[in-house]
Amino acid sequence: MAESVDRDANRALRARFDEVYGQYQRLRSDLDELQARVTELRITRRSDDGQVTATVGARGELISVELSPTVYRDRDAAGLGRKITETVHRASTAAVAATEELVAGYLPAGSGSLDFVRTGDFGALLGRADAALRGER
Repeated sequence: MAESVDRDANRALRARFDEVYGQYQRLRSDLDELQARVTELRITRRSDDGQVTATVGARGELISVELSPTVYRDRDAAGLGRKITETVHRASTAAVAATEELVAGYLPAGSGSLDFVRTGDFGALLGRADAALRGER
């Protein structure tokens, strides 16, 4: 009798392990795909007059700035600087939104990780872990 109970318990544990391992494999595969998509993400924005084009990566890091030859007609260095800064800022803002949207497809709603992507606040990222350590749900 005890041997039969042990076999049943082992079968149940093995089935649970297989289920959890399958979930892990799916999550790992999703994370690999997400990492590749984030690495490849490029956002480009053009100034209203088309003189400045800025391309940034997923975290808003500047990849390139292109200037139209027409910028040399104005001879307004300060204005050009403002235009470049504004265009890069618009591209960075769009990159953060695109990254958030991309990551949201891989994480559950209300996830501390998603909140971290949105806000950059480590408290959001670690909040669930802190609550778990305190024994809260």
